Amino acid sequence: MPVSSVFSPKSWWRVSAPRGSHQVYSLSQAASRLGFSGLTFESCDLYFVSGCGDEVDAQRLAQSLISEPFGPQVAVTFVNPDEDPAASSELVVEVARRAGVTDRVAFQMQESAARLGLDVRIATGSAHRILGATHLDDSAVSELVERILCNPVVEIWDRSRVNPGFVPTSSDGTQSRVETVALRGLSDVQLSQLNRQRGLALDHSELLVVQQWFATEGRDPTDAEIETIAQTWSEHCSHKTFTARITTTRGDVVAPLLRQLRDCTRTINASFVVSAFDGNAGIVRFGDSHALAIKAETHNHPSAVEPFGGANTGVGGVVRDVLAAPAIPVALTDVLCFGPADTRPDQLPRGVLHPEMIREGVVAGVADYGNKIGVPTVAGAVLYDEGYIANPLVFCGCVGRVLRGYDAIGEPRVGDQIVVIGGATGRDGIKGATFSSMTVDASTGSVAGASVQIGDPIVERLVGEVLVDLLDREVPLCTSLTDCGAGGLSSAVGEMAEKLGATIDLALVERKYPGLGPWEIWLSEAQERMVLGVDPRDVSEVLHRCLARGVKATVIGEFTGTRRLIVQHGSEIVVDMPTDFLFDGRPQREMIADLEPHPTLATTSRHVADHAQMVCQLLAHPNIASKEAVIRRYDHEILGATVIGPMSAPWQTGPSDGVVIVRPEDENGFALGIGVNARYGLYDCRSMAWSAVDEAMRNVVSVGADPSAVALLDNFSWGDPSRPSTLGDLVHAVDGCCAAALAFSAPFVSGKDSLNNEYESDSGVRQSIPPTLVITALAHVPEVDQCMSSTLSTIGSAIVMTGLTNDELRGSHLDLLLGSDHGGLVPQPDTTAPLRYRALYELIREGKIRSAHDCSEGGLAVALAEYCLTSPFGLDVDIRAVAATDVVALYAESNGRILLEVDPNLVDEVCERLGLAVLLGTVSEDPDLHCRTHDTQFCVSRTQMATAWSGEV
Repeated sequence: MPVSSVFSPKSWWRVSAPRGSHQVYSLSQAASRLGFSGLTFESCDLYFVSGCGDEVDAQRLAQSLISEPFGPQVAVTFVNPDEDPAASSELVVEVARRAGVTDRVAFQMQESAARLGLDVRIATGSAHRILGATHLDDSAVSELVERILCNPVVEIWDRSRVNPGFVPTSSDGTQSRVETVALRGLSDVQLSQLNRQRGLALDHSELLVVQQWFATEGRDPTDAEIETIAQTWSEHCSHKTFTARITTTRGDVVAPLLRQLRDCTRTINASFVVSAFDGNAGIVRFGDSHALAIKAETHNHPSAVEPFGGANTGVGGVVRDVLAAPAIPVALTDVLCFGPADTRPDQLPRGVLHPEMIREGVVAGVADYGNKIGVPTVAGAVLYDEGYIANPLVFCGCVGRVLRGYDAIGEPRVGDQIVVIGGATGRDGIKGATFSSMTVDASTGSVAGASVQIGDPIVERLVGEVLVDLLDREVPLCTSLTDCGAGGLSSAVGEMAEKLGATIDLALVERKYPGLGPWEIWLSEAQERMVLGVDPRDVSEVLHRCLARGVKATVIGEFTGTRRLIVQHGSEIVVDMPTDFLFDGRPQREMIADLEPHPTLATTSRHVADHAQMVCQLLAHPNIASKEAVIRRYDHEILGATVIGPMSAPWQTGPSDGVVIVRPEDENGFALGIGVNARYGLYDCRSMAWSAVDEAMRNVVSVGADPSAVALLDNFSWGDPSRPSTLGDLVHAVDGCCAAALAFSAPFVSGKDSLNNEYESDSGVRQSIPPTLVITALAHVPEVDQCMSSTLSTIGSAIVMTGLTNDELRGSHLDLLLGSDHGGLVPQPDTTAPLRYRALYELIREGKIRSAHDCSEGGLAVALAEYCLTSPFGLDVDIRAVAATDVVALYAESNGRILLEVDPNLVDEVCERLGLAVLLGTVSEDPDLHCRTHDTQFCVSRTQMATAWSGEV
């Protein structure tokens, strides 16, 4: 960052507020896990205040904005950086944000201080006295601090005293200028060097096209032009793998992957689809209810280097996608994939954060944004695998109620004014689109700090309220809109101007602080910003409504009709390019896919000596164990529309399959389900994709949704697709998605791909994530009072399982616990499932099912145990009719299976109508699980199951 953008006062006031005991205890625990035992922490939050005239003003600010009436006393001290801090016999560490990184607490405090009549600059941080650490050398102190107290990507630290990066004001610094990038005449080697140095993430063929275009223009590009091309052509923004020309190793041509998904949706031709693969989100309308918008995004790379900020803005970004539909968010989802929590520090690749630190930051980031913006986080999953150690995955989803004026929102018109509303622009998030298109290595954290965005959910909530004012009306007050996501204004304005062209003056853009270069203003991914196309006659009304809500709004340009994108900073030209080159000039990527199936492995015997013990081990596995510790961080009841939440009602002691949200004005609702199991993809990506679709369908059908009114989202997180085998897996997965969607008549309406999720070691060895596909199902629930819970309800009820159990144990959690690949098949497609799901839906509507719970990870054994945990009751079952062997019957994870609680008098009718069902046993007053098998019988007590599921075994 240029020095001009950092304010360095000669002195400041330091206000310290002690933290609670639970916060410092968690630090001691984290230190112990890293091998630093016997340490005790005394921590406090720090507020650095510059500009207070004297101690009276400093005390007034502290008492008004920081001190709590019944909390610990805050301390106010004067700091002169030229004087040495007081000596301490213990290790003392101070942490502060890096200059230029968004500090929303500091911004809000400055605004509050201004209302007190104090013109001050504020920065925030923390201080930690670490007792028992005097024996640690410098290397150990650095490891301790940077593992649990400080993320060097966005924070700085020092012993005793840190010099904070204060939030600058409008009088600080000077403006950087436009630079020219030497491009013409560069050799292939020099082009590759430029590509790496600027982090453009362009293919070599693309670089040659860019070089030739500027040679024809007779000039070199500006820094903003080369960065605009890199952003527009990035994998993240242009999906060039999913639109690539793919040839197999045998010479066959594969249809572009995105086209396959779109063609699948066209073939299904569902009447409830309003918009698919168009705009910021998919839109569906079930019956005569409000239309719903749905979108899910990934925020993987940012979450790897700054977990809180990455996940926080992952939620913020997908909320803005839905706002741009335009719709008001009503539900959030999150699927999180981490490395094992017990990973030893010496097992971590260089430059990688510990999975515990990533998990805590990601969960806190999701909770912070969703809770503060006032939208319930209702569905998701948390998975653990060694393949996610260096590349965690963060999938964030959002559903919104579409506003009345969405039919009138479309393309901008010539003369429409370009209005930016929401947050100010800063250096956070610059080059995020290209960063997300690259492979991670040991240097990623240190070089990609500017790619990390920091969110402000309160501002986004206000932006949402403004959009309701502007758009929830028959004639909306704008003609077009989109969100500022990856690529910032470059992407948002550029895409809106694709067919018309536009002129923009970056000098008019609201900035957080000075010192930003024009290309940084243009490419910044600073959060909570939307871009509107507004008829000139409506501009004053739009600005007035924004002002009334306390939302910044600025006119920065207009749409012209020249089909050129002209960006200026005052009188200086920053970008001047035709939109047809920018959006149509990228050469189609040509790729090779190896479609040979993964090697098959003959099945070897799987032996389980003690089924009761294995059930408990499965329940305790992190992928299966209770996620209540995460779920309770999220508010899943806010807005008052959650009928079925993530924990089974009414006891909240077991898991729900899907969730149901009611439409407030009537009894209509919608269900959400999630399908994901990356382990299957290690062996068979086509079957993995089908299984993910089937699981998402089971989730929503199990809670009473209509299987003929289901829309799907696909989210692919993959390794490097330039490797033919990796691309082959992706081709198989897309094929599996399409086959399953057609079988279930469930169209895809939106999706997202996140590729190159790999870590490259210093020696050049690459480690890829497991191929991971998340399927989200959005389904219609016509009458929410007929929803189905996963809670056992009545002693004496019969337990029936619908579906067929096959010898499909490869990739199962049983194999994971047995510690080796025993071969065989992963769960295969069940083409008879769609008819059974329809029959089950009709039985639920007729009131003939008392409760339902799907079978997934861990097989029937885990499903039975989870069923017991949902209520005070137990189960007495006989699984001999399920499969020929106990291991297959109990632990196979075959698709298409759901456990049902049924009135004993209706068993014959239910089984006949389902067509493929087996009676297992009954609900018992005894709270334990009693199971008879071919070879034995066993019992798992409720206490054992509850203890295991809580993760204590």
